[in-house]
Parts: sequence; structure tokens; C-alpha cells
Amino acid sequence: MSKISTKINFKLWLEFEEVDPNNWDIENEFCNIHVDLEDGRHYGINVWTYKFLKTAIDKDKKSGQNLSGLYQKPPDLFVKELTRECIQQTIEDLLKIDDLEKVLNSSIYEKQQQK
Repeated sequence: MSKISTKINFKLWLEFEEVDPNNWDIENEFCNIHVDLEDGRHYGINVWTYKFLKTAIDKDKKSGQNLSGLYQKPPDLFVKELTRECIQQTIEDLLKIDDLEKVLNSSIYEKQQQK
């Protein structure tokens, strides 16, 4: 069951735009993003591209980490590419489905502190 189709406004911070905007492999990399909703909810999300999964496994095979690539601790979200357009569309679509803490991983949800 999906939510009624209403546009949810949010602010999106993308690590790759802030840290080194001209030096990211948009198809084979990972980053952190922040999503701030108008109602005060804040999300910190670890995002990987599809290709980065293979890169992470290959690095672990060489380094011996994660039992030499036997497993990976997954990110919160996989996307095709690290671009504002791709991530903006993805977050918009996820918010149409339900709250991010419900459609992704409840461990990414940060409750707004009560004063």
C-alpha cells in the first residue's frame, strides 16, 4: 500500500558535492547523504552505487577484511549513480512509498530531540 501521491519537500545534502565535487566516480563510489524533512525528521544515509559493491568485495579479497570478501555490511541504499538528479528522484520515490525509516532501515532514523 502506498501513500497518497503528495509532494514531500525535503532538503538534500550530498557529500560528493561538498567534499570534492569534481573528483567522484559517479558510477563506482559511495557517499553519505542527509535528508531533512519539513516536519523535523533528519536522516543520515550511506549510499553505494551498484558497481561499488563489486569494488568493495574485490578490495576485501585483497585485504582479507570481511573474511576476504565472503560478506559485506551493506549500505542503507544502492543507486545507479551518484548524481543529485538520481538521488533526488530516488528519495522522492521512496517518500511516496512510506517514511524512509520504514522503507529503508530503521537504524538510520534519528528522532528529533525533544526540548
